[in-house]
Amino acid sequence: MRSLSRRGGLAANARLALIPVLAVLAAMLPGTARQARADNPIVQTIYTADPAPLVHNGRVYVYTGHDEDGSTYFTMRDWRVYSTTDMANWTDHGSPMNLATFSWASSDAWAGHVIERNGRFYWYVPVNNRATGRKAIGVAVANSPTGPFVDAIGRPLVENGEIDPNVFLDDDGQAYLYWGNPNLWYVRLNTDMISYSGAATRIPLTTAGFGTRTGNTSRPTLYEEGPWVYKRNGLYYNVFAAECCSEFIGYSTAPGPTGPWTYRGTVMPRQGSSFTNHAGVIDFNGGSYFFYHNGALPGGGGFTRSVAVERFTYRSDGTIPTINMSTAGPPQVGTLNPFVRQEAETAAWSSGVETEPAASGGMNVGYVNNGDYLKVRGVAFGGGARSFSARVASGTTGGRIELRLGGPTGTLAGTCTAGATGGWQSWATVSCPVTGATGTQDLYLRFTGGSGYLLNVDWWQFTQ
Repeated sequence: MRSLSRRGGLAANARLALIPVLAVLAAMLPGTARQARADNPIVQTIYTADPAPLVHNGRVYVYTGHDEDGSTYFTMRDWRVYSTTDMANWTDHGSPMNLATFSWASSDAWAGHVIERNGRFYWYVPVNNRATGRKAIGVAVANSPTGPFVDAIGRPLVENGEIDPNVFLDDDGQAYLYWGNPNLWYVRLNTDMISYSGAATRIPLTTAGFGTRTGNTSRPTLYEEGPWVYKRNGLYYNVFAAECCSEFIGYSTAPGPTGPWTYRGTVMPRQGSSFTNHAGVIDFNGGSYFFYHNGALPGGGGFTRSVAVERFTYRSDGTIPTINMSTAGPPQVGTLNPFVRQEAETAAWSSGVETEPAASGGMNVGYVNNGDYLKVRGVAFGGGARSFSARVASGTTGGRIELRLGGPTGTLAGTCTAGATGGWQSWATVSCPVTGATGTQDLYLRFTGGSGYLLNVDWWQFTQ
């Protein structure tokens, strides 16, 4: 993974005490430093962590943290958002929120959670409070799932030095904010979602409720951090990171949103070259999906993590099966239509390229070198495509976009040549004829040309 500065710019007390130990563990854990052609992790342009999925208007949005390249700590300065309609091709929406969103925050853009209510989107995040030096939970709000988000109250919503907020909205309209490491807390949010009634309540961490930890008398249960509370068929689930380090994912169930909880076992065993894990669970389009992070990308590890997802099926009694990490990811839901405009930053896999904010809004693909490519899974060409167009920019002499089918060196369906446009944000449309693109196939946009950066791509589209 390349540095993001290549073209001029681009937790809690217990966790803090463990940092020296974790750094050693990170160096010892085996990596998977290979350029896979499968589709997990779902983002390859940067390191992402702590996924918080949200289903809204037929799309899945996943909100993530961002581990900086080369981190040797949880060095995180902004949050990111990605979305999909097919669980295979993900659109990069960039960073709609960062530490500067909260004027009172000094550092640590750590694991957050987004929930929608009454057409507004609320993002709860743990950051370091400059005034107190402690971790506090802030809340930002937006009118769109992709932001921009602004600080809703100009101060912490709650503050007790603990992390990992999660919000659950029950059927009766009552919303709950959960958070905590080493404890587990909740408050009842008011309907405005930016204030609460009553005091913060600590959920009893009993071995019956959260399992038994061995060899640690100060933390007798398996609960570590990262609660994810939701309701299914009248039963409340609490999926959480368990027993550092390294962590696995366990879960408990309860008849109500505040307990009493009963420990049910392991969801995801320890695996994946990261000593932390962080789960999110959703249902979408008839399937159930489990989000998590690992260290699977080249250079990945405990401080350079990547978000991945698996599809799963609950057992008939409502229990969650054991879920293992994979490089394949979930099956695609439907297909992608190439005959409407597609953002270049929508892909199932990318090799070499990165993304950046486009001057006209949104994001574009950039930092493209010879041999880099984008994979778009399950493209429905139907009876055939006749031509291809793309919006490109180049501050050098440009390059070529090869349209490959089935693989980065697969059947060549067409080649578009893009020349110099006078700048990396000076855009022009190029077109070329296409042959042999029929049926449903994986499309690879492979970039070729000379040395150095070749071109940027904003969008593309085929014609029938």
